[in-house]
Amino acid sequence: MKLDERDLEILRHLQSDAGPTVSELARRLEISAPGLQKRLRKLYDAGVIKRQVALVDREAVDLDLLCFVQVTLSRHQPQTVARFRRAMRDMPEVLECHLLTGEFDYLLKVVARNHRNLEDLLIERLTAVEGVDKVRTTIVLNEIKSTTALPLGEPETNETAIEHPKDEDTQS
Repeated sequence: MKLDERDLEILRHLQSDAGPTVSELARRLEISAPGLQKRLRKLYDAGVIKRQVALVDREAVDLDLLCFVQVTLSRHQPQTVARFRRAMRDMPEVLECHLLTGEFDYLLKVVARNHRNLEDLLIERLTAVEGVDKVRTTIVLNEIKSTTALPLGEPETNETAIEHPKDEDTQS
């Protein structure tokens, strides 16, 4: 699907807040509700919009630890890889699982209530997955930026343009 500027504008609004009704969003975008509904249906049908979800603050639900876990498999046989991937899909604490190049095979984004829960996840469940050879865990101390919004053709900022106040001596 070829996206036009209106589609990108709709997506930018939805990425920042998908809560408004179609009529409210149409009013904000200054288009008709039926026109917006038609565009939304096309975006869903084309798979551009996968689904709408509520973003829950992990700390508000007592998931205090955010970690990144690097995993290396001992064997890269199809059944070992498939078993590992299934295990990751079945662990709700694993928010993301990415196949990598380089020293480690996978990077996991993991949440846990506390250190004891993290230890259980790592020792009892993750390393118990057949084929897991090496695990390296990094605990996040502070999230500096966390977003789900993709940069969708947003206007570039001109970081070199700096406004300088006029010197009082040169003002007329």
